[in-house]
Amino acid sequence: MILTVTLNTALDLTYRVPALTPHTSHRVTQVIERPGGKGLNVARVLAALGYETVATGFAGGVTGATLRDQLAPTPVRDELVETAGPTRRTVAVVDATSGDTTQLNEPGPTVTAAEWTAFRTRFTALLDGARAVALCGSLPPGIHVGAYAELIRLARAAAVPVLLDTSGEPLRRGIAARPDLVKPNAEELARLTGAREPHRATRDARRRGARAVVSSLGPEGLLAATPEGVWRATPPATVKGNPTGAGDSAVAGLLSGLVDETPWPDRLTRAVALSAATVLSPVAGEFDPTAYEELLTRVKVAEEAP
Repeated sequence: MILTVTLNTALDLTYRVPALTPHTSHRVTQVIERPGGKGLNVARVLAALGYETVATGFAGGVTGATLRDQLAPTPVRDELVETAGPTRRTVAVVDATSGDTTQLNEPGPTVTAAEWTAFRTRFTALLDGARAVALCGSLPPGIHVGAYAELIRLARAAAVPVLLDTSGEPLRRGIAARPDLVKPNAEELARLTGAREPHRATRDARRRGARAVVSSLGPEGLLAATPEGVWRATPPATVKGNPTGAGDSAVAGLLSGLVDETPWPDRLTRAVALSAATVLSPVAGEFDPTAYEELLTRVKVAEEAP
């Protein structure tokens, strides 16, 4: 099975409005509610692709209970740890005219020392039988900034490959623990390395400890620096829609490729196609399967000089 970790889960609310205009009232035409947080989005995409998937992290309060109720009918196995504080909400407001999305993210509950200990125990037990693990998203209040580095070391001790998708100081500390793959976006990578040129930034990130670095370049696709070479993967055209969760779908594509041991060009093709197909879906954690199959044949992957 594939294990995903979402320490800061969320109940995702998507509001669709005819047009988003600041300083005015809006009539919402559609409301969609889904379990959210980066790792849960990854887990749902992996499950839709047919992989046995287990989700762990934290959930609590009324919003946490709603999240778990909505997760229950899915193929994703719920191994979330209960918190006293309520799970956060995220709100995406989709402008139906332009296709643009405005995102509002709450900070999350404060996790106690006892709750963190309970999670570490659960995580260590779940590593037994895991083929790979994804550590995704922000840290809720109360969790120390070296948490991901700690979890990477536990996974490495259990010989389980690790993908890290976070930002800021948790990324800086996590990458030093030598994950198998990190997937920052271009801005996160620039903040980490101080380099804005993508090739230099990915090289610098690898030198900091990651075995492979895949940088998201937004509508321009992905740039991957790996032990086997450097590749750029680009979608056939810019797609318009709700980009929320597109990066998480790319993580699912990369993680599934890692588990399947497919060549890097195939992993990147899968990741870019899933990401674009997610933009075409109305909510995060889902993708348009017809578009995905069609995009697989049209993504371009080119090897570049190191």
